Amino acid sequence: MAERARLKTLVMDSARWDGFPFRDGDIVISTPPKCGTTWTQALCAYLIFGTTDLPRPMAELSPWLDMLTSSLDDLVALLEAQEHRRFIKSHTPLHMLPFDERVTYVCVGRDPRDVSLSWEHHMANVDFEALFAVRAAAVGLDDLAELEMPAPPPEDPVERFWSWADTPGDFSVSVSLDAILGHLASFWERRHEPNIVLLHYADLSSDLPGEIRRLAAALGIDVSDEQVERYAAAATFDSMRSRAELLAPDTTHGIWRSTTDFFHRGTSGQWRHLLDDEGLRRYDERVAELVPADLAAWAHQGRAALQ
Repeated sequence: MAERARLKTLVMDSARWDGFPFRDGDIVISTPPKCGTTWTQALCAYLIFGTTDLPRPMAELSPWLDMLTSSLDDLVALLEAQEHRRFIKSHTPLHMLPFDERVTYVCVGRDPRDVSLSWEHHMANVDFEALFAVRAAAVGLDDLAELEMPAPPPEDPVERFWSWADTPGDFSVSVSLDAILGHLASFWERRHEPNIVLLHYADLSSDLPGEIRRLAAALGIDVSDEQVERYAAAATFDSMRSRAELLAPDTTHGIWRSTTDFFHRGTSGQWRHLLDDEGLRRYDERVAELVPADLAAWAHQGRAALQ
């Protein structure tokens, strides 16, 4: 078997998956950042526990195994102690994860242009002093000299967009267009396998009850119409934002300037003011350089683009 590539950044390391003891029925939620990760974790939690009244914060129920703000031993011990069906967060592409046929792998797509703006708000909300302190306590800082740190983004929003769109490479440098589409491609290429599930932000936004039913079926969980409506009501943006302390990731380490603002807007299309007709053509050409047309259509519009 070929050795898996490794993805390591300031905040995550895919090598933490090496040798992880999977169980039959485990769920790995592997998404590009800001594509609906926490949304999907909440839906999985409601389906698994059969209630919207969760017993513990999401960071404990569905830890981010890749993240370097806790020791790996502590996270594995937490997961080993769980008696419920486990659902684990990751931002590692599928080809960099260990693949186990007993595990269901869930990916969520989102229009990458929306991701670019959501990521900017996300980074502005990070308390980097707190993040470095937590990382130092968990895994140390000796490895930082080995990491390539991203250059400061341009101040002009249009220049910033094109820097994001044209930067080559993976998440080790930045959450670029190339990285987002590469992550989605790692799932798209295996989408017909029985333990691969693809969701999309646009589909969740337009038909949340229908997507809950589809996710439940993929996970082999029976769900009633009454449960679907209750879970959908609890998974609206406003509802989740009102419970940010419970649902936002890594709430115990104080790395957010505002936990509530982790759920910033959740809207789509804010990028439109950045691109005129020529900009849209340039963007479409860049996407075509990176992925085939069917994946490009799904990545930007969800399942509606394929009907």
